[in-house]
Amino acid sequence: MLFPLMKKHCFLIMLMLLNVPFVFAQRETVLKQIDLPHNYYYREMYLPQVTSGPAWVCWSPDSKSVVYSMQGSLWIQSLDSTGAKQLTAGPGYDYQPDWSPDGKWIVFARYDHDAVELFLLDLSEGAKGAVHPITQGGAVNLEPRWSPDGKKIAYVSTAFNKRPHIFVAQIQNGQVTKADQITEEHRSKVYRYYYSPFDHEISPTWSPDSSEIIFISNRENVYGTGGFWRKKAEAGAEARQIHYEETTWKARPDWSPDGKRVIYSSYLGRQWHQLWIMTSEGGNVFPLTYGDFDITNSRWSPDARKIAFISNRDGNTSLWIHEMMGGSELQLEIKQRSYLKPMGTISLKVTDASGKMTSARVSITGEDGRAYAPDNAWMHSDDGFVRSERPFEAHYFHTTGEDQISVPTGKVTVDVLKGFENRFERRTLQVGEGQNQSLDVPLQPFEFPNWWGNWIGGDVHIHMNYGGTYRNTPIHLRFQAEAEDLRVADNLIVNKEQRIPDIAYFTTKPDPVSTPRTLVLHNQEFHTSYWGHLGLLNLKKNYLIPDYSAYTDSAAASPYPTNAAIADLVHEQGGLVGYVHPWDSVPDPAKDPKLSNELPADVALGKVDYYEVVGFSDPQASAQVWYKLLNCGFRIPTGSGTDAMMNYASLRGPLGTNRVFVSVKEPLEEESWMEALRQGKTFATNGPIIGFQLEDQIAGSELKLSAGKHELKAKVFMRSIVPMEHLQIVMNGEVVREIELNPDHTAADFSGTIPVEKSGWIVLRAWSANPTYPVLDVYPYATTSPIYVTVDNAPVRSAQDAAYFMQWIDRVLEDVSQNPNFNTETEKELTLQTLKDGKKAFEQRR
Repeated sequence: MLFPLMKKHCFLIMLMLLNVPFVFAQRETVLKQIDLPHNYYYREMYLPQVTSGPAWVCWSPDSKSVVYSMQGSLWIQSLDSTGAKQLTAGPGYDYQPDWSPDGKWIVFARYDHDAVELFLLDLSEGAKGAVHPITQGGAVNLEPRWSPDGKKIAYVSTAFNKRPHIFVAQIQNGQVTKADQITEEHRSKVYRYYYSPFDHEISPTWSPDSSEIIFISNRENVYGTGGFWRKKAEAGAEARQIHYEETTWKARPDWSPDGKRVIYSSYLGRQWHQLWIMTSEGGNVFPLTYGDFDITNSRWSPDARKIAFISNRDGNTSLWIHEMMGGSELQLEIKQRSYLKPMGTISLKVTDASGKMTSARVSITGEDGRAYAPDNAWMHSDDGFVRSERPFEAHYFHTTGEDQISVPTGKVTVDVLKGFENRFERRTLQVGEGQNQSLDVPLQPFEFPNWWGNWIGGDVHIHMNYGGTYRNTPIHLRFQAEAEDLRVADNLIVNKEQRIPDIAYFTTKPDPVSTPRTLVLHNQEFHTSYWGHLGLLNLKKNYLIPDYSAYTDSAAASPYPTNAAIADLVHEQGGLVGYVHPWDSVPDPAKDPKLSNELPADVALGKVDYYEVVGFSDPQASAQVWYKLLNCGFRIPTGSGTDAMMNYASLRGPLGTNRVFVSVKEPLEEESWMEALRQGKTFATNGPIIGFQLEDQIAGSELKLSAGKHELKAKVFMRSIVPMEHLQIVMNGEVVREIELNPDHTAADFSGTIPVEKSGWIVLRAWSANPTYPVLDVYPYATTSPIYVTVDNAPVRSAQDAAYFMQWIDRVLEDVSQNPNFNTETEKELTLQTLKDGKKAFEQRR
């Protein structure tokens, strides 16, 4: 779970105040026409994604074959074969097939031209696989299901008010004669944070007589995507709930051909989805399968003897057949692929500066605009893109250094990136039919100044497993980190509603898969969207339970424990506490309708060890709040974390998109790296590598000077995988030196002096106003932690900024005073006292 809202890019006003130009090519979320909060959840867990393995399976009417989506195309395979035949090959990406009962048509969802429309694939003789649309309107249309009589298709659409509701289309000779919305929009009375206040209806499945549907809806539910509802498949019919449990997008019920049973995916009492079964009237439910992995997208065979499903038991997606009698399971292996279009192959090899094969991130795009990957790779896609630059979001995979990829003939573009200390590499080549093209990509490391020293990069905000498509493990997480040239990968274990997927991995030491080059750590994120989310690092005793508070309509509804109380428990373990993904816009205590974030009080009371200036938020907005705290004399290092869900196919990431570099000696050890982070010997970045020394001192240091004016010797450099617009030295929030960049704006070197005559803090920052591929973030940004300057023993103070935080805390006190959810008066008194103590600290600095 994440704290900030969807990207607002509210830094326009701040840039105006800073007198900088702003001509923006904005990154926008994929399928932005969906009006639901927290797109990073529903995109991964509900919307179909490109995977190199199978997904979204359906049966042939004779129960002898299946059709499934794989790498964005539809494929057919008989149960007695290991060969798959491609049925569609774009344009766009094809998902969610369903075969008509008469065998003549396959309906499916196609993502193209920034919408998802439903199409029919004609299987009749002479049609030659002709495809035509049955929805046209630019909405997102999903989960099409033929009625057993073959006359109707039920599906989910955002055509009404941009939110998911169920429609039924009448079909005759492959054409829609009528389409009706059969579920009405309803606004629930309950408060929701992760879901819209308006109910949704998803995942319809038909009764055998084609008269009713069962579907999922969150009507009057606070958490999850809802329970199981049943109704006549017509507008105006009343729906009734037949079973409730918390679901998160993936239940996808399927009604048995005999009409008596319903199978669905559930994590009830577990960390992973397995198959569960109930009657079509609900009643008591029980599990049908067991295992520490996911089973999803299950479908009964028409003869009711088998169930086909998708599993991630081996990490990647795979297709399995479950026998209802006896429970035997057989993987439907895919050893041969028969393509629709002429194809060739690329034999890719990536090497480091010494000529040795090395892992890296790779993106391959064909002339058709579609993404391609090896047959066994985990495909990932970006969470946003600039529509003027590309028709689809970027897709990528991690290579061990050597791979073979099937691609369509024509021009193919190959992008290779390994962290931020090597240059971004792009190659284009022509691939002919049946050709195998060898492509060797040697990485070119940047040259850094001799004075820079040893800096080790880490991502202190990763989620190894978080309800996504794949099943991740520590050894695979290490591989992902190595491919991104990330040396510290900190998995913050956290709940996903009722689950804590990685709880079994918690350890107070580096994971055993760690190497001298790469540390894999397991720590914790504390979840409360009331106070703000915390990163809890370097825990040496235990995982904190519960790992959340202020969960409405639950036994954890109380806002206590506060973040301050949790910070005390962490510090007792010798751990570090950081505020993560802070701000998409600067809080305004005078105007914001609600303000409950505890950050200023916790900083004032010494509870905060680091702050994610660069993270899943707007770095300009996050920096503005940080600067105000620094101006009040508080010393807070910058950390950095991506908040990447590393088992997602569609993620905000990958890991290391936001990383913190720490000045520490080899060999790499957790304790020394964490201690240097605590001391502020850091810089945070999503692309540019920056270096800064003042009088030969680095970030985190303090210079004590006598009264008077001083000229301090500064050394600065920058190396960047993308062109940058600005490299600036900032003191007390004001730009004191703009550093000239080289002609292509990817490097800079500077030696000179900085005038200083009063106490303060100084950072180096690099930034651009526009998003720039391959930086998969709102825009490129980097900042060092401060070097502190004390002149004549005078403290750093700002009456204006102290007043800002006092007003902020007053707003929090106001909200807390009215909060009815505390379990006891003692909890409330402790909370109010913490906030009052924090305000008092600002009063003393005013």
